[in-house]
Order: sequence, then structure tokens, then C-alpha cells
Amino acid sequence: MNYRKYFRATLFSLFYLAVSFSQSIFTGLDPDTVKAQKFDMGKMWTFENPPLDYFDELYNFRPTEEWLNKVRKSALKFGSGCSASFVSEDGLIMTNHHCIRGTLAKINNEGEDLLKNGFYAETPEDERKIAGLFVSQLMLIEDVTDEIQSAMNTVESDSAKVALRDEKINEIKERKLKINPELDYKVISLYYGGKYSLYGYKKYNDIRLVFVPELFVAKLGGDFDNFTYPRYGLDCAFLRAYDEEGKPVKCDYYFSWSDESIFEDQPVFVVGNPGSTNRIYTVAQLEFIRDYQYRLQTPMRKDLYAVYENLVNASNAEDTKLIASLYSTGNGLKVYSETYKALLDPLFMARKKDFENQFKETVQSDEELNEKYSHIWDEIAKNREDASAIAKEIYGYTINSYFSPKYLFIAQNLVKLAEKLKLPSEERSREFQIENIDSLVGIFFPSDIDPDLEKGKLLVQLNVYKNNLPSDNEIIQNMLKGKNGIEAVEYLLANSKIKTKAEVVELAKEGADAIYNSDDPFILFIMQTKDSLNELQKKNRVLEESDIINNQLLGEALYQVYGDKIPPDATGTLRISDGVIKGYNYNGTRAPYKTTFFGSLDRYYSFGKKFPFNLPAYWENLPAEFDLSTAFNFVSTNDIIGGNSGSPVLNINAEVVGLAFDGNIESHSGRFIYTTEANRTVSVSAEAMIEAIRDLYKADRLASEILNGKIK
Repeated sequence: MNYRKYFRATLFSLFYLAVSFSQSIFTGLDPDTVKAQKFDMGKMWTFENPPLDYFDELYNFRPTEEWLNKVRKSALKFGSGCSASFVSEDGLIMTNHHCIRGTLAKINNEGEDLLKNGFYAETPEDERKIAGLFVSQLMLIEDVTDEIQSAMNTVESDSAKVALRDEKINEIKERKLKINPELDYKVISLYYGGKYSLYGYKKYNDIRLVFVPELFVAKLGGDFDNFTYPRYGLDCAFLRAYDEEGKPVKCDYYFSWSDESIFEDQPVFVVGNPGSTNRIYTVAQLEFIRDYQYRLQTPMRKDLYAVYENLVNASNAEDTKLIASLYSTGNGLKVYSETYKALLDPLFMARKKDFENQFKETVQSDEELNEKYSHIWDEIAKNREDASAIAKEIYGYTINSYFSPKYLFIAQNLVKLAEKLKLPSEERSREFQIENIDSLVGIFFPSDIDPDLEKGKLLVQLNVYKNNLPSDNEIIQNMLKGKNGIEAVEYLLANSKIKTKAEVVELAKEGADAIYNSDDPFILFIMQTKDSLNELQKKNRVLEESDIINNQLLGEALYQVYGDKIPPDATGTLRISDGVIKGYNYNGTRAPYKTTFFGSLDRYYSFGKKFPFNLPAYWENLPAEFDLSTAFNFVSTNDIIGGNSGSPVLNINAEVVGLAFDGNIESHSGRFIYTTEANRTVSVSAEAMIEAIRDLYKADRLASEILNGKIK
């Protein structure tokens, strides 16, 4: 064992534990006396079972069926990762700037930089199509729980249950498609299979950009201000859906714009598609992901952020593509590091333990529930114990598109190619004939490889090996020849024979034996780890399949005990979350419920106009009609997570009062527990969007459509 590395890691964990315990002592709280709270499992309500009585009791507002139907069908899933909504009868779509940030470079005309300078289509003809982008509108919901669970109960083994579940899901979708082929169908697992719902989506594939502000206006403060509050970001974008005839879609359902100012304690509803939460997880599962997911990935993300930060600084913050990568990496780093801190907090874990104990006691006190479900917790704990024995080795041997250098992927593709080239020529398909190798290599050799970036990623990869594999690992020892850090990076690159496309083509044409016998260090790593990795992954799949079934049983038990009082974990599908606009205590002071445009100027001048607090030059000479006192960003107690980006924030009249774009730093424990003390959703106000669009950007056509709900 590397005792020095173990000692450092232990000190790191003890530091956070000490901080948490000291905070507990300071506030007079004993973890053993901490109790679970009513809404620890969150407020991400499904449209199948909205808590109407609760809404009525708390807000004196009971949504009608008509209200819920309008809200559901006005909301959208944006692409495969964000949320959005229709905000005019002519297919106008509202979402976040950061939800299309990665696609803007793809629609630049020559000489343009839409990410840096923004975009506005002054006429309908100027609206610019974004290839591959789509939005989905939830039109149909049906309960299919009994059909799927009954099929699964006809077999015994976990793997057979999982296979039969998937088979039955496909059967349901195919059957529904024959009845109504106009919709796309998905079967959604709620409560980890405790319930199943069939969702039918109407899909719009022709999406065109109408307006997006400049990057530095949308995300003032960059990563420093990310996941913080007070905030000053115009994180919005407007697009339009077109039909098959190339005309703007005519919408029966869309949100109107509120003409009233927001106020503290105002009830608001966030409607969107939260990606994933794990609030149902057992304590054993939380301890596992704390120690073998967040603990392992946080150092890697810190290293990767440093790579992008150095490259951005080297470009004098002029390369917007690099800046976008920096922001994305910084976003992930904050999520992982702050969530890891939350999982180390004994008070946090005490609340989860108390809920689990109450849940288990209820199950065990009922003869029928006890017989069916009481074994779950012990089985999951044993699974996670077995998984912990192989987790670090799997992580160390797996190459990952997020942080691994492209040379490893090139090597992996060459080894796969060698397996094809082993076959006689007549048994190979056309693309694997020697005369077609050039074009085949062109597919898997990156056209945009950046040597400086790949060099940085290689250093990140080596740190992953160092932090997760034993110091006496023969594969790594043979690969690095005793070298460390940047010296090891330089050694590997000097000895690699696959850094250019020409080198890869030459090696591929030499055939399978040449690839297998190559002394290229990246190819050697793939060759020497693939069998071990395959075996480890097989073991892990068995454990995961067992957990899938146990999680489903856990979900069934949860639903039987608590019913709809507890919403299911987020599944990337449509939910409605209630809350109120409210400030909170932080950093020894009070965060206001709203900020104003004045704050943008303060950040700009206070940080010397330097990146990432730089604004376009015209901010020093703003139009007279632009009102800097307008409410800009605001915070509310709504329950959101990644995937909610772009969600409309609505008042009780189903009118837009804001656009959710972030959570604060205190919200990161929300993946596992929902709290209201300081956990906040951060939104850009409807007032701010109109003020900027109309009086700052002079986008009168767009402002008129937003306010009137249609093109004039």
C-alpha cells in the first residue's frame, strides 16, 4: 500500500469531517439527535400525481386540470439535456444561453463569433437553423406499472428480470406506435421501477436561433460566480420551432409573460426536466458513491480545470471555444467538490440515516412488507462492499472521453481494427480492406487534435493512474519507466508512434501483427488492460443488475409506505416544483431575494474590467432608456437540479416571471436531500429579459412577440 497517499487522503477526509463536526458543536447540534424532515425527499412532483391538497393548503391555490394541462404542454424538453418552453403561439422557445453554448460555433458564418458577440435575427428570414437540435413536448401519460412488474415476476434471476423488463418496455412502445405513430414513446421508471409511466412526446426537429446575448453578459463572472448568489447573468436564449413546411409552428399551448414585478415570498412553480437525483438511495449506497465516485473524480476535475485555465490564460482569454470548455469543466468541478463535502457532513448523513431507520421500521412492522422487502438493505450493503473492492481499478483502467487524451482512443480503435484485420480478407467488410484504411483511419483520428490540450489531458490521466492504481502496478511501471509528472508525459509522447494521422495509417496498413506487437505506450496500455478491465466490468455488471432489482423493490416499498407524499427521484422527465421567492443568510450577511443590473456594472468595475468580469465596451455608454434598477436575477426555494436549466418559472396564473439557470453553492446536496434553509434556485427575471431585449439590444420584433404572445 502507498501509505503516504493513504495518509494524505485520510487527512483530507478528516479535515472535512472536523469542519463539519466543529460546525455541529458550534450550532449545538448532536448528529445522533438529528431527525429527517418532511421534504427531505424533495418537491419534484410528477404530473401524474401533483399534490393538489398540499398546494391548496400552503398557497391557497389549487391548480385545475386545465391549468396543469396547459403547463405540461407548454413546457419542453430541450435537446437531450435541458428544459425549455413555448412562449408564443408562433413557436417561440425560451431556454438558457448555456443550453446552446456548445452549438453556437457550429452555426457561425465566416468571420463570426456568436458566442462572443451574440446574435439577433432582425427578420424571420435571418433566424438560423441549428442542425440536429430538437425539442420534445409531453402530450400523453399512461400508467404501465402492472404490465411490466407482472412480466418481471415470472422469472427468478436478476439478469432475467432486467432482460424481461426491457423486452416488455419495447413491446409496449411498439404497440403504442402502431396506434399513434405521430408521437415518440418512452417508458419512464419512477421510484426505480416501483412505478412505470408511458410518455408520448411530440418532437420538433427544425429549430432556429432568434436571439442570444454575448457570453460575457450571459455568464458574467465565469466560474468564480458560477453556483453562487448574488448573480448577474442574462442566461437566456430564444429560438423558434418550424414545421415540415418550413413555417413557424402554431402552438395551442404556450406561456404568457407576466406584467407584474416579482416580490419576496411570492409562490412560484418551476416546470422542467430535472436530470437525476438519488434521494431514495440507502446509506450504504451514499457511502459508496461518496468514497468511490465523488472522492475519485474530484481530484481529476481539479487537474482538468487547471489545464483549461492555463490554456485560456495563454490565449489571453480570446479563444471563446476554450472559455466555454473552461466554464463547463468548472461547473462540473463545483458540482463534484461541493457534493463531496455534503456527503462528508455528519449532519447530512444523520438525516439520511434517520429517514432510513424510520422507513425500515415501518417495513419490518408489517408482516407482508417485511417478508417482501426487509432483505433489501443488507443485500445492497453487501453489493456495495463487493463493488468497493474493484471500483478504483475499474476507474484507473477505463479511458474516458471527458478527461483522457485522444491518443488512448486512437490506440483503442487501432486494437479494435487489428481484431478485424486478423480475419481473412474475404471475411472482412469493405471498409476493413487494406486499400480503404486511409478513409477508415480518417473516421477515428481527430481532425481537430490540439497537442497542448492533449498534453495537459495526458498529465491528468497519469494522475488518475497514480491516485487509483497501486504504486507497484506492473502495467503502469512498464508504461512510465519510473518517470512521474511532466517528465512522464514527455517520455510517453516522445515514444508514441500514433501522434499523427500518417503514423496511424502506416501502422494500420502493416496489419494486425504490427499493431499487436507495437511498442507504442498507448497501444501497450490498451492491450495489457483490456482483458482485466473486461473481467472487472463483468463483475460490476452483476452487482449493478442486483442493485437495479433491489432499487426497484426499494421504490415499491417506498411507494407502498408513503404513496404520493414522496415524489420519485428525478428521471430527466417533466416535473413541477413549488417554492417561494426568498433571500437567505450567507457569509455573515443576507442575500437579497433579487439583484439589479447595477450589480453587473459593480462587478465589471470592481474587478478592473478583467476576465471573467469583462463586459462589452458599450456597457460604459448604456442607452438612456435602459433601466439599471430592473430586477435582474432572483432566488427561490424551488427544488431543481441539472436538467432544469431553461425551465420557466411561473406564477399561479401560469405566467412567466423568470427563467431558471442555476442553483447556489448550498444546493449541491440536493442530489441526495432537499433543504430550504439556504438551498436556492437562481433565475433571470422576466422583467430583466424584456428590459435587455427591448432597451439594450433594440430587438423590438422579439420583445413585441414575447409581450403579445404572437408575431405582429
